[in-house]
Amino acid sequence: MPRYRLTVEYDGTPYVGWQRQINGPSVQEAIETAGEALSGATAPVYGAGRTDAGVHALAMTAHIDLAKNFSPRTVREALNAHLRPHPIAVLDAAAIDDAFHARFSCQKRYYLYRVLNRRSGAGLYQNRVWLVGPHLEVEAMAEAAQSLIGKHDFTTFRSVQCQADSPIKTLSTLSVTREGEEVHFALDAPSFLHNQVRSLVGTLVQVGLGRWSTDDVKTALEAKDRSQCGPVAPASGLYFVKAEYAGAE
Repeated sequence: MPRYRLTVEYDGTPYVGWQRQINGPSVQEAIETAGEALSGATAPVYGAGRTDAGVHALAMTAHIDLAKNFSPRTVREALNAHLRPHPIAVLDAAAIDDAFHARFSCQKRYYLYRVLNRRSGAGLYQNRVWLVGPHLEVEAMAEAAQSLIGKHDFTTFRSVQCQADSPIKTLSTLSVTREGEEVHFALDAPSFLHNQVRSLVGTLVQVGLGRWSTDDVKTALEAKDRSQCGPVAPASGLYFVKAEYAGAE
């Protein structure tokens, strides 16, 4: 079957997540349905990440197998036509060798978490950010974040429903910056545990509020105990930014 690499943008608000599930609509299901309408046959789709309910994507890499050959432009345009009115857009499509797998070939995944740090409501940012009213101390959060970078047992920051074989992951980057009224958390790693990003952000926000110290974060990490995690940040502020593959420029 011809395989096409897709770059997909979506608003995760109406979905149970990326992955097809029986309890509601998913992004994967919507794209597979569009692919089937295009090719007249089952069109399996796989993504670089399995985002949770309410999580968004700026450029999720996926691949789709179609029963017929089409030009990449036709794939992009036809999928977008069949996806309407879903808040999902195929930004790009390219023919790819079937050795490529969006999930298993991926070498690094990048995420962004947006906190709107102001007293006023979210307004136009509804379902796009986590609204935190009290002022957040960015420097304190950035300092605490340094203790989380590197290879660790992230059991404390792992959902109890996580199905990963091991809690040990290598966090390559965790930066905290202020962008006007927003505080941005940028993270990248070869792979993440279920709820890891939201757990890390929620914990660091406790530091920004002055409720936790850098030492408290270190202690929580070393405890390897889920009950020691801070409150988990809501899904609305999380974005899958991009996936990285070997040979990519």
